[in-house]
Amino acid sequence: MAGLHFLNGDNALFRPFFIGKICIDRPLIQAPLDGWTNEPFRRITRELGSPVSITEFINGLDVVHKTPNLPQRIAFSEEERPIIFQLFDDVPERLIESACILEERCHPDAFDVNMGCSARQVANRGAGAGLLRFPEKIREIISGMTSRLSTPVTAKIRLGWDSDSINYLEVGKIAEDCGAAMITLHARTRKQEYTGQSDWSAIRTLKAALSIPVVGNGDVETIDDAQRMLRETGCDAVMVGRAMLRNPWIFAGYDFDDVPMDLFQDVCRKHLQYNIDYYGEQWGCATFRKFAKRYLSRMEVSKEDMRQLMTMDDPDTFRRYFDILLSGGTL
Repeated sequence: MAGLHFLNGDNALFRPFFIGKICIDRPLIQAPLDGWTNEPFRRITRELGSPVSITEFINGLDVVHKTPNLPQRIAFSEEERPIIFQLFDDVPERLIESACILEERCHPDAFDVNMGCSARQVANRGAGAGLLRFPEKIREIISGMTSRLSTPVTAKIRLGWDSDSINYLEVGKIAEDCGAAMITLHARTRKQEYTGQSDWSAIRTLKAALSIPVVGNGDVETIDDAQRMLRETGCDAVMVGRAMLRNPWIFAGYDFDDVPMDLFQDVCRKHLQYNIDYYGEQWGCATFRKFAKRYLSRMEVSKEDMRQLMTMDDPDTFRRYFDILLSGGTL
């Protein structure tokens, strides 16, 4: 894998590790992002080198009450394994129950507890990053899940709710004490959301304080960024979030502008086809637009051509237009 020379050698920055029986044998991990990491995109990141697939977050309410959108949220292909289901809720008993239901129904390879989502509709109800304000709830959740599940449990956290309530060390130690197999730290507070600079020194501090694997997250956009995070923090692996939406090739060791054109075009076309296979022609093309716009930022596409592509409703025409622009042509 080009660019991932820090995988091997006597002074390698990365060493494989385990989450239960899951071997994390690559240094860059696909982050769970709501609205983005659906089954087609996860297949792409796995094929390019992410060692696991992690779902969009799954609401415990939806699981317990069997809401209509649940099947699509939990759908995955066997090619994605190992698959981690990320769960969120503000009620510990319901979150634990939802994990038990999904373990029996879907047999994921691990569960991840979302304690990092900063979206108001999630955090303000006390779920996602809102859980960071209630460490005893976290203790109840992690201990309840690890005692009732045979599947490993991990957690994704932030520094704290805001700069006046930094408690990632406390939360990390609670999770470890309760049997969590791994912690991922997005090194921002909930109040920061995705603004400002992430505090990589906190990742280093958490890694030094815990014996379980610690994964770093925040401000990794290039292979060099990932190398620096591993070097500066000592974390066990790096989770890549927003940068992968434009550049899933990062998991194969390429920065966006360095992806060989044949590989770039092949993956773009494959992603569109996976989307169509999963959602059907009409919805598959419609939901691919947001990816197409990011991918085509590499090409010299005029505003008018991009507008035509983004507003094209006919699936056959959308596919033809996308292929023309992907090949460097104009509409």
